[in-house]
Amino acid sequence: MQTGVYGKRVLVTGGTAGIGRTTTLALARAGARVVACHRSPGDNADSLARELKELGEGHHVIRADVTVKSEVAELVEACAERLGGLDVLVNNVGVDGHAPFGRLPEDEWHRVLDHNVTSAYLVTQAALEVLTDGGSVVNVGSSVALRGRPAGVHYSASKAALIGFTRALCKEVGARRIRVNTVAPGVTETEPGGGLPPQVLERIVAMTPLGRICQPEDVAEAVLFLAGDQSKFISGVTLNVDGGV
Repeated sequence: MQTGVYGKRVLVTGGTAGIGRTTTLALARAGARVVACHRSPGDNADSLARELKELGEGHHVIRADVTVKSEVAELVEACAERLGGLDVLVNNVGVDGHAPFGRLPEDEWHRVLDHNVTSAYLVTQAALEVLTDGGSVVNVGSSVALRGRPAGVHYSASKAALIGFTRALCKEVGARRIRVNTVAPGVTETEPGGGLPPQVLERIVAMTPLGRICQPEDVAEAVLFLAGDQSKFISGVTLNVDGGV
């Protein structure tokens, strides 16, 4: 059975690890043609390229630093050349950060904001030229944007910015029937236990009505829904994927 993303041409930033990798593979399995970009060469990129090849032709893994405008331009040009355009953009690139606000260095503030917000601005602005009318932009945010996190003001602020980005941009591109939405995961197990100390993990699980933390597959399914035709009248939303916290 064909899915809502079957045949769609998709760019996933930060597509070789964690949520991005799971999303890239889910899209490819659902019949989309996917470009996954990554900043650093290594095993993640190489192994993803092999996995995508096993799923079929038409997928590509491309190196690009999406915080650099010139590299973004080259990435979007590559999407146009290899896919003939784009139907879906998934702004997944992001970094975490931990520092008490009173000791938060300026370079750390810029590192997190550049990766989590500026990259979405640069890639989306460039991609609009090749994104088809009726396309979809899906931003991967975080449910912490709505709650805040101690020692994470810069991270929380960056993810909150994506909500405003989504709400405003959907109004500008709606005339082209382009939809813009955000997926906001809770703590996600991209590494064992979400990289949290056992006692912290237990506390979060106890607070979660569904009794577990988020899995990358949970986020990928939400992205596929917002990317696909099933959600063709949904725009400007933030979809929490946090088990009801």
